[in-house]
Amino acid sequence: MEFYTMVLRKSKSNWVALCLENGLVGQGATKDDAARKLREAIESFEEEHERNRDVYSAPLSIEELHEFLSVEGKEPVIEEYELRAVHA
Repeated sequence: MEFYTMVLRKSKSNWVALCLENGLVGQGATKDDAARKLREAIESFEEEHERNRDVYSAPLSIEELHEFLSVEGKEPVIEEYELRAVHA
């Protein structure tokens, strides 16, 4: 079983989970919903990647992570972040 690293952040009324190893995203009303949807996306991606090795897969760059963590809009906002390990 592989594990992946996810970063969770609040985005308005939803939670967004981002996988650092491949850039996949899951979104839900709660942290657990977002994490579950990310796991589903990872499993689906892994199945497709096994069938077709030409499917692009790469870790997130620092710039992409910074963009994900940046506040939406220009007003300063206090946001919650969480780092978790995902077993998929």
